Amino acid sequence: MTTVPMTLDDVLRDRWSCRAFRPEPVPIQTLREVFALAQRAPSWCNTQPWRAHLVTGEATARFAGSLAEHLAGSPMSSDLPMPTEYVGVAKERRRESGYALYSSLGIARDDLDARGAQMLRNFEFFGAPHVAIITTDAHLGVYGAVDCGGYVATLLNAAHSRGIASVAQAAIAMYSDHVRDFLDLPADRQVLCAVSLGYADPEHPANTFRTSRAGLDETLVIVD
Repeated sequence: MTTVPMTLDDVLRDRWSCRAFRPEPVPIQTLREVFALAQRAPSWCNTQPWRAHLVTGEATARFAGSLAEHLAGSPMSSDLPMPTEYVGVAKERRRESGYALYSSLGIARDDLDARGAQMLRNFEFFGAPHVAIITTDAHLGVYGAVDCGGYVATLLNAAHSRGIASVAQAAIAMYSDHVRDFLDLPADRQVLCAVSLGYADPEHPANTFRTSRAGLDETLVIVD
């Protein structure tokens, strides 16, 4: 697939989270280039605490199927603590994003069954042919997780620069015990999130909305 070279400004302004992928795979060499770029992410003391397990080919469907089976009878079990509550502007932004998604799909606010079905699409990777599981070094604690967040952001932007759609998914990390078993992860690796990768389905309504961004005056304090 031919892509048009993008500037960093283009990538940062245009990247979005894809929630419906086409089935055709991305060439493995292109994916390797994307992960090589992500490897340039900065980290505390250059520890580079991230590891990425790229699930592809037949294994993607097998992973999705195993997750569906696990979800049916198992409680959530995350390596890292999930937010206990969304308050203030975080609650407003989360609600805005959710409403935009459900509105694009024609799902009413009170249609809990349809909302639940859409949530489960996370565990099918929204139809993506590839999914990367990102883990962090347990010994490095919060700073390791922060560094891995920088790696994930770099990975998402690198993928977009190559014409590859992506979405970061915390939902997969809510079942870290199963992810660990599937990938045979050692005990000192903590599951941070998943990143689904592929080519976007431009006709799918879930890909028609974009989230907003706060103005600079809300997030930047200049002290002089």
